[in-house]
Amino acid sequence: MKYILLFLVCLFFNFSYAQPDSLYIKEKKPIYTGPQWTQKNKASFDLSEVAFVNWNSGGSNSISGLLGLKSKLDYKDKFFVWKNNVEVRYGVNKQEARELRKTDDLFEVNSNMGYKPDSLSNWFYSARLNFRTQLTNGYNYPNKEVPISRLLAPGYLFFGGGMEYGKNIDELSFYFSPLTLKATFVLDEDLANVGSFGVTPAVLDTNGNIIIPGEQIRTEFGVLVTNSYEMELAENIIVKNQVSLYSDYINNFGNLDLDWRIDFDFKVNSFVRATLGSHLRYDDDVKTQTPSDIEGEFDVAGAKVQWKQFLGVGFAVDF
Repeated sequence: MKYILLFLVCLFFNFSYAQPDSLYIKEKKPIYTGPQWTQKNKASFDLSEVAFVNWNSGGSNSISGLLGLKSKLDYKDKFFVWKNNVEVRYGVNKQEARELRKTDDLFEVNSNMGYKPDSLSNWFYSARLNFRTQLTNGYNYPNKEVPISRLLAPGYLFFGGGMEYGKNIDELSFYFSPLTLKATFVLDEDLANVGSFGVTPAVLDTNGNIIIPGEQIRTEFGVLVTNSYEMELAENIIVKNQVSLYSDYINNFGNLDLDWRIDFDFKVNSFVRATLGSHLRYDDDVKTQTPSDIEGEFDVAGAKVQWKQFLGVGFAVDF
């Protein structure tokens, strides 16, 4: 797994730095007009539906919806950059003769502050905060009796400081933090007691009674490297690449947690747009389960790569 992750690291940083010529061909030097606050809000709704009537090839009627809300508040002057955003996404799917299922669930807050001592420099002393969790219970469908995740179970907090490079920081950014706190919250007793998401599980006696409850917060200190790159591939087609790599100094240093996302935004007009995206994750603390030799029980297996792909057509409104 380490070799695969190392290959991905090389691939994406090469991608980022192979593109700057195309990114800066259209660059226009901005005219400084003083400190600026900018705020942008966007609401979006994607809908997909399929229906069958006497369709001889067969199929199930289904409908899916994805609601997204994003708010950004940024400050910029000659020396300081402070970028903040909050994003909420929630999606559901309903198929014929099947229960309503969740397809997406995210609540995320980001804050990034940068300072450069020289107005002509492209390097910033930077501090970053990221927090994300989900809003509703998650299940291993079709079993809806036992949640496998909840609000703040898990929740993730990253906070650290380092250096950030950005000639045009809104489009190209490379960030390196040699000391970043990662906190994993599992604020649910049942999930904490079984050691979900890497927290220390409960200690049981021979009768299965809990002697010491499972820990609900796991803290790590490690190194974080991120890279983001945004460009216009063609008119009304924008691609954004974001990759994040984290390794804990104490627990198996060199074993990388990977979060890599690529999004294509196709603008049809001022309101209608289509999106195509890929989201890849690997976290060594998130273990999988395999059926045990004992019926109805499961054994803990190793971590696996998580991947999500999505395609949607819908409406987006800026306000």
